[in-house]
Amino acid sequence: MKNIVHISTISEVHQALGLPSPKHPLVSVIEIDKAVTGYDYGDHTYIYGFYQVAFKAGIKGEIIYGRNSYDFEQGSLVFSKPGQAQSYAETEEMEGETGWVLLFHPDLIRRFDVGKNIEQYSFFSYETHEALHVSEDEKKVLQELISQIEKEYCNNIDKHTQKLIVSNIELILDYCTRFYDRQFYVRANHNLDMLAKLDNHLKDYFDQEKSLELGLPTVKYFSELMNMSSSYLSDMLKNATGRHAQQYLQDYLLERAKNQLLATDDQISQIAYGLGFEYPQHFSKLFKSKVGLSPVEYRKIS
Repeated sequence: MKNIVHISTISEVHQALGLPSPKHPLVSVIEIDKAVTGYDYGDHTYIYGFYQVAFKAGIKGEIIYGRNSYDFEQGSLVFSKPGQAQSYAETEEMEGETGWVLLFHPDLIRRFDVGKNIEQYSFFSYETHEALHVSEDEKKVLQELISQIEKEYCNNIDKHTQKLIVSNIELILDYCTRFYDRQFYVRANHNLDMLAKLDNHLKDYFDQEKSLELGLPTVKYFSELMNMSSSYLSDMLKNATGRHAQQYLQDYLLERAKNQLLATDDQISQIAYGLGFEYPQHFSKLFKSKVGLSPVEYRKIS
């Protein structure tokens, strides 16, 4: 079993990599060079106390999150948030390697709107194989903002410094949201294939009566089945269908309920249990709230 190493501060990262102390205790941009990529992470799992946005290109190796790994030889962005477990496979130095890692502590953004709304940037919960692949123009946009952050904390720090740094971090995250939307769009055919797979998994879930054992279908169950993070699956579905994953599963459940109400003489309680509801009244309440009729009324009118 791997040893768990907790790294709480940005200063600890600089110290571990043999870098000078950070210019600002709560934010740092580390340029990727041979010293950094050649660092021996050992057979450890690292848990960091801060956010990371990393752009990496021209480096051969893997970062491993949980069950998944991501080969970052091509230029792309990966994101992580405080408390995520992260380990590293062996890396190799490559000629022309480029990149940067933006580190920022929750305390930096806590008093600002971006700190209050950080959960809306769902890509911090994506797996590494769901990385953001950016174009040359997109790289330039991000690089300019990174340069502005570096410039701010390298100058004399004053009462405006933190606000300006946080504003640039928020811009980076907003641009990454736009770039992910673009990535979902250009992968539309792939997403439709994933949608068909999800529908097949949902059909099997009920046909094989897994609902009797596992209960109502959950986003976590199906995202793991499809080797995706829950956040990525939800965002992919939102882009493809206009509905987040939980809403998509609920709509599928209701359509199946409607079919059973009209195509069978099964009792309402029997249908409810078969769909995974623990209590039939919960099924009836959900059905009426979404359809406008109780299951009994729907069966009679239809």
